[in-house]
Amino acid sequence: MYKKNFKAIFAGFGLTLLAALLFAGPTLMAKGSSDSTRESKLQAYIKFTQILNLIENQYVDEVNTTALINKALKGLMQNLDAHSAFMTAKDFKDLNIQTKGEFGGLGIVVGMRNGALTVIAPIDGTPAAKAGVKAGDIILKIDDKATLGMSIDEAVSLMRGKPGTPITLTLVRKGEPKPIKVKIVRDIIKIKSVKPKVIKLGKEGEVLYLKISSFDAHVVDEVKKAIKAHPHAKGYIIDLRNNPGGLLDQAVGLLDMFIAKGPLVSQKGRNKEENQVYKAHAKGTDTKTPIVVLVNGGSASASEIVSGALQDDRRAVIVGEKTFGKGSVQVVVPVGKEEGVKLTVARYYLPSGRTIQNKGVTPDIIVLPGKVTTKKEDEFSIKEKDLKKHLKAELLKIEKPKAENNATASSENNASKADKNLITDEKINEDLQLKTAVDVLKALILTHGNK
Repeated sequence: MYKKNFKAIFAGFGLTLLAALLFAGPTLMAKGSSDSTRESKLQAYIKFTQILNLIENQYVDEVNTTALINKALKGLMQNLDAHSAFMTAKDFKDLNIQTKGEFGGLGIVVGMRNGALTVIAPIDGTPAAKAGVKAGDIILKIDDKATLGMSIDEAVSLMRGKPGTPITLTLVRKGEPKPIKVKIVRDIIKIKSVKPKVIKLGKEGEVLYLKISSFDAHVVDEVKKAIKAHPHAKGYIIDLRNNPGGLLDQAVGLLDMFIAKGPLVSQKGRNKEENQVYKAHAKGTDTKTPIVVLVNGGSASASEIVSGALQDDRRAVIVGEKTFGKGSVQVVVPVGKEEGVKLTVARYYLPSGRTIQNKGVTPDIIVLPGKVTTKKEDEFSIKEKDLKKHLKAELLKIEKPKAENNATASSENNASKADKNLITDEKINEDLQLKTAVDVLKALILTHGNK
């Protein structure tokens, strides 16, 4: 459908009214169109052709008609929504490289928010994350090019490049008095999507912490593997903070592990063929183990589908900050052999019927990022019965031979390596959102145990 219409554009846009009529004919005569609608469309096509003729004949400089139409199409698509785009031969080639091969990049996912190029999320372990780029940062300049009026695809094309090459982003960040410059070196983006760790709760046992960085093709298998490796876990913390999304089937597969029946997510478009409902399958579903999900402003798309559906089903408690609000479906349609169109054809809807697009998911418990505040005690505020033991330990630190100190350090390093999959209380206290998730999960485990 789209291919046929766009072929007509390139074949039919000419310098005469006849060209407009040839292009408009099939659309104007569409079944069900009223006479007034057909007349309105005809006038619109005539207007476009007249202005194009005027530019070609009277503009002060000679213009290239193909380039002019390409710019018009880019503007047309850009004004539909932030994710629709007309792709020139170069844009289309770049998209194929991105989806089929390795490329040098920064490791950030961007979107448009209120007309500004905004970082949805830096992906863990990538150059952007290491350089300190944060979710919610507005990209003001890419090297020396301002992003005002720039499309997402143009921005991505500028940020992508040969691994090892540098790039400077000028960022506007909430709370900073002036723009900040961040220098980043491009690299091959390789992401480990699922990182499981364990949190000890004491008498309540242990819980499995699952950090999911993006929804690539391995998420469901990796989560299943982690759960199987920790059969005694009393609960799960699924961390979707700064997860920009990914594959829909992986989001659906993850939900299917925890929700026994009913719709998980649906997509609805203008055309019926775009409408689809994804439902749960009861086989192998864990509907009992308590779950807490962590989200923030960098959680988008598939992350919002997962957190929103678990929230609608009351299967999990959502903790953190409101998510980004990216809930639309795009298809890429080739135009000829080298160009293409990326077009929004549907929106995602959660089981309750609410949409994600421009709304996001609001957590059940809103917690801003930060550290856990504790009462700062004096260094020597030790109970009397423990004072003697404490002072002896302090003396040993001073008198212990150097070689013994080295041996102890080595032993501690080995212990650290052995416990690399354990999240300590110290680490938890550095992350208020995670600490809240742990406390909520403790309460859920106790409640669950009493049933």
